[in-house]
Amino acid sequence: MAWRIVHVKEGDELRLRLDNLEVRKKEDKVYIPLSDISMVVLEGNRTKITTKLMSRLSQNNVGLVICDDKYLPVGMYLPYGQYHHCSKRVINQAGWTPEQKGILWKAVVGQKMNNQLGYIKYCGVDSNRIELIEDLIDGLEIGDSTNREGHVAKVYFDSLYGKSFTRDEDCLINGAMNFGYAIIRSSMARIVVGNGLITMLGIFHRNEFNSFNLADDLMEPYRPLMDYWVNEFALSDKDYLTYESRLKIIEFMNQKIVINNKKMTISNSMQEYVNSFVTAIEQTDPDLLVKITLNNFIGEKG
Repeated sequence: MAWRIVHVKEGDELRLRLDNLEVRKKEDKVYIPLSDISMVVLEGNRTKITTKLMSRLSQNNVGLVICDDKYLPVGMYLPYGQYHHCSKRVINQAGWTPEQKGILWKAVVGQKMNNQLGYIKYCGVDSNRIELIEDLIDGLEIGDSTNREGHVAKVYFDSLYGKSFTRDEDCLINGAMNFGYAIIRSSMARIVVGNGLITMLGIFHRNEFNSFNLADDLMEPYRPLMDYWVNEFALSDKDYLTYESRLKIIEFMNQKIVINNKKMTISNSMQEYVNSFVTAIEQTDPDLLVKITLNNFIGEKG
């Protein structure tokens, strides 16, 4: 199973060499088997990539992420139609009922909220804030019709960074989280497409200008795990997101988590999660959804 995320900061050319990714930089060449790669992240303004390589990346279900001048991912190239029963699965996806989507969204966003709760407990936040989030989670309804997710997020970020903090603020922690979330989103989109689903049709997110609604839905439980990873391991004493910090954030995808008593990488857990999601929504049974928990991630760091 593919496990490598290849990060190219600056290269002259990326091309296909037999069944390998060839990265050329001046006179140096590096070769990486395509079968090992789950994603390629490109930074820099002068790197060239061949269409032959892009075609083979699609055939191997390898995602390609392009970053801007601020090193934030701004574009994705994903495989198309590689799943063996793609048409059948998309027809089923288009037929998901509002009831099915509402029930599964409650399960998905409930995992995210419980992971946020787990992280502020880990950080030793005041018990009043913990109790407030617990009360909000207890009131979660099908489809989150009362927007408990938004209320929990407000308490969560206020607890971590202070009441003056906003997610729109131009600061190091937001830059790091945005980079991390973009890596999760790209990974989830690759897996969603690889399972024959289309990213545009979500169960909660339904923005007509967003091509990744379903990926945005299914990545939610992983966000607090990335928050933990960024704060614990990926920040430096600089006031900007360093190259070393970006590499550390990308390493998140290869960290271990326990799923159903099995230890696996975050990347592989996403595959398990999407597989279980398809089964759960088709049977309208949220108990079939794999549990992504912060404790099972932090526990592997000890």
